[in-house]
Order: sequence, then structure tokens, then C-alpha cells
Amino acid sequence: MNRVHFIAIGGSAMHNLAIDLYNQGYDVSGSDDEIFEPALSKLKKYDLLPESIGWHPEIINDKINFIILGMHAKADNPELLKAKELGLQIYSYPDFLYKHSENKLRVVIGGSHGKTSITSMIMHVLKYINIDFDYMVGSKIDGFDTMVRLTKDSNVIIIEGDEYLASPLDPRPKFHIYKPHIALISGIEWDHINVFPTFDNYKQQFSKFIDLIEQNGTLIYTADDSNVIDVVNTSRNNIKKLAYKAIDFEIKDGITYIETPIGKQEVYVFGLHNMKNIAGAHLICKELGVDDMQFFEAIQTFKGSSKRLELIYKGASVNIYKDFAHSPSKLKATIDAVKAQFPERQLIAFMELHTYSSLNKDFLPEYSNAMDKADVPIVFYNNHALELKRMPPLDKEYVKKCFKNNDLKVFDNLSEFNEFLNNVTWEKTNLLLMSSGNFGNLNIANLIHLIESK
Repeated sequence: MNRVHFIAIGGSAMHNLAIDLYNQGYDVSGSDDEIFEPALSKLKKYDLLPESIGWHPEIINDKINFIILGMHAKADNPELLKAKELGLQIYSYPDFLYKHSENKLRVVIGGSHGKTSITSMIMHVLKYINIDFDYMVGSKIDGFDTMVRLTKDSNVIIIEGDEYLASPLDPRPKFHIYKPHIALISGIEWDHINVFPTFDNYKQQFSKFIDLIEQNGTLIYTADDSNVIDVVNTSRNNIKKLAYKAIDFEIKDGITYIETPIGKQEVYVFGLHNMKNIAGAHLICKELGVDDMQFFEAIQTFKGSSKRLELIYKGASVNIYKDFAHSPSKLKATIDAVKAQFPERQLIAFMELHTYSSLNKDFLPEYSNAMDKADVPIVFYNNHALELKRMPPLDKEYVKKCFKNNDLKVFDNLSEFNEFLNNVTWEKTNLLLMSSGNFGNLNIANLIHLIESK
């Protein structure tokens, strides 16, 4: 039996990969210095939760076949140092995915936004029409037990291709490792300022991604992003290139309908950005042999993925949505989508600054006018998060100045936001919660109780 140890097992992809390997019969262990939900409960369910939090180099020995190293660990991690001392095989999880899929058709979805949604749509369609495939996706999806599945028998793997770095030992962006046969770029907008200090440096990563597409491969890309067009047009890779735009759609009484080759169809997902995502997913599926009727029959049953305009509460005249939006374009697209879907309702848009980029004083001006479509725009940041990231404190007035929105409310503690919520008249109001974190530990159950009691 292969024995594998995960250093930083609590990561989103890491704990899902650990569970998948455990289900395949691997002897799996892991460690981390912090593990949050949902990883905590899922690892506990499979008896994979470390006995104690922290790093334990004494458990690293030559009985371990290989190590999988997460980005959360540092280069001087004591377990990593022990593994290197023993000469153990060490993989980042992208390395391991590539090793597993060397003889498979690799489909990689890249881009600064929309990766998870497009990957989820493709997975939903393929499952709906009973095509077998492996996958790695960045969010929980209805109908899939884990976010990672690796098998010996499937001939195709669908991978969400993150541009962040692979591991403390491997400074390559993850999506540079996969060498796709079919690739997609959904958009390019500066992100991860702590790793890519300039936009040009960030943009170069997508040029290299294109150059790494396998010979005779295919690149599918959005046709209305000038940065994407630039990297596609300057690419030297002699591959097939297919552009896409948003599928035609209309909104009636809070419901979105799309125009398809097989007629008008109601869909659960909404917003211009999701209409683009459907178009991109459609082209990927066509490359995989899925015909139009199969695709559009399947896509009308797609309900979205976790924290991507996820409806977490529906009342008589109040909806609450949760979304992963944290970068300027994601913020704008998500707010615009909810306001367009429900123009007659007041929109309270709450955004948590949580990432290194969003909390960076030099990056904050990128958020200029990003929340203008919200009736009540709110930005929240946690001073404790700044301390943990060893970043300087933020000034509320500076944050407001960067967003260039006179109506913006800025809170730096959750009690202020809760006090604000207590004074809201909730009739004909939607609340949109946006963060890559946990919204400052906002108690959603209490919030729903507050709304229902008014």
C-alpha cells in the first residue's frame, strides 16, 4: 500500500486530494498549523484529521512513499526539512495531478475570473451525459462528493488552472505545470500582487500558459477582453484558437432565459459573466465531442457551484447571495448581475477585503467604481487579518477614497456591520455577501433570523 503524507492538509485542494487518495486505498496522513471548515469536518469524517494541530517532523520517516506539499507551508517547515533530509519524493499537488494525467487528455481552465464556474459547468454537462472523467475544481458542486477525482480508467481530466504558485519549493504558477491539450482563458485582470508585483509580470504568466499548450492543441478564449486578445495574438504557439462571447439572453421577472440552437431555455445561473461562462463551457464541451442538444439540455439543470452567486436564503421579497468575488472585476460583475436580475429591489452589497491584494494600499485604487451599481455598498476588513498577514493598518477614509463611491460604508469590525443590519428595512431588498474568506465570522443563521423577525 502506498503511504502518502500531506504537509498543509487543510488547504482546499489538498484536503480533497487527500480524501480521494484515501478512497483509492492509499495510507494517508497529514498535518497543518490551522484547519478550518469545511476541511475540518470532511477530514474528520474520513478519520484523516491530524491528532494535533502543528508540524511534527518526528512522524516523517522512510516508510512514506511520497510527500504532497501545500502552498500554505513555508520553505523552512520542519516536516519539509525532515522529508528533504531523508530524500523522500516531494510533489506539489499540481505536480501530482500532472503525473497522474500524463497519458490523459488534459483540459485546463485558466483566467483571473470565472475559472470555477466554467470548470463546474463542464463537469456538470459531462456527468449529465455519462462521460467518465477525472477532475480538480476549486469549489463544491452539487452531485460531486469531492473537489478532486483521480482514476486509472478515465481518459480525460478537467482541471481548474490557478495562476498562484505551486508550492514553497516550486515558484511556477500552477497552470504552467499541466500542459493542456485543450485550454481556456476567461479573462486577465491583475491579481496576486504579493507574487506578481506588476500587471505586465502577471500578464506574462498567461502568455507562457498558451505556449505550454500541447502540439495540435486548442485554445478557447474570451473575445471581449483586450488583455486576453493581446496575449493570444502575440503567442507563437501554432494551435487552434477559438473565441467566444456571451450567449444571448434576456431577463423576465427575475428569471434568465438563454437563446440556444434548440430554442429558448430557462437557466438557474444569471448575470452577463455567467452567460460568458456558458459560452466558454459550450466550446470546451464541443471539443470533447458533446453536441449542442446534449450541452443545452444539461446546462439548464446546472445550479451553480458553492460561493458563486450561491442563493443561501430566499424569502418573500428578500434573497441572500454568497459569492467568492474579491477582485475588482469579479466584484463589479457580481453586483451588476444581481442588480440586473432584480432591478426593483434594493441591493446591499457587502465585500470583505481579505486577500493580500485587496488589503494592499497600492492595489486598492484598482477598485475604483467597482461597487457603483449597489444601492448600499459596504466594505469590511478585519484588523486581525492585517496583523496575521503582517500588513500595515488601513485607514477607512483611504479605503473609501480608493473605491471612489461617496455612498460607500467602511467597517473594520463586525459589530458595526451587525448594528447596521439591525436598522435595515428588509422588504424588497437583496443582500450580496462577497469574500474569499469567511466574512469576518458573520453569523448567517442569526442574520436570517433577524430578517424573518422583521
